[in-house]
Amino acid sequence: MRQLLLLRHAKSAWDDPALSDHARPLNEAGRAAAASLRQAMLDLGLTPDVVLVSSARRTMQTLEALEPWEESPLVEPMDRLYLATAPQLLAILRGISDTVRSLMVVGHNPGLHDLALTLAGAHAMAANRDVTRQLAAGFPAGALAEFTVAPRWCELDEGGGRLVRFLCPRDLPEMAS
Repeated sequence: MRQLLLLRHAKSAWDDPALSDHARPLNEAGRAAAASLRQAMLDLGLTPDVVLVSSARRTMQTLEALEPWEESPLVEPMDRLYLATAPQLLAILRGISDTVRSLMVVGHNPGLHDLALTLAGAHAMAANRDVTRQLAAGFPAGALAEFTVAPRWCELDEGGGRLVRFLCPRDLPEMAS
């Protein structure tokens, strides 16, 4: 089985109307949430082999906040991930080499949320587990969904992932205070 980590960028700043959406940076809360997520990922042993990251400034800054890694992943910034839809994301994932055991995608909503719901499939959502209920409710900024997926990336399809955990910044100990 393969591991797929879907990470939505942390909260971004909206205070400079002159900036394009692509150029928006993280705000202070976003930087704090990403730092908390870094610790949670370390505690859980979540270290991807490869990271595909949207070329947007806020996604790149979210990824930077997760560094340094115990073992540095191969990082590939991709313009195609910027505001990608679920079908576009799925097509990208299907093109991943089978040598990649663990993959993280750092991107945007609504595409990431739609992809996560697609991978979980209607059956999992109907099972109404706590983790699937939480995912169904939304994919907030800075949230991370961990899936186990089929042995071959090219075979990834609807219902082809099992949602292992869904971490939201508000649920992390450092952010609860």
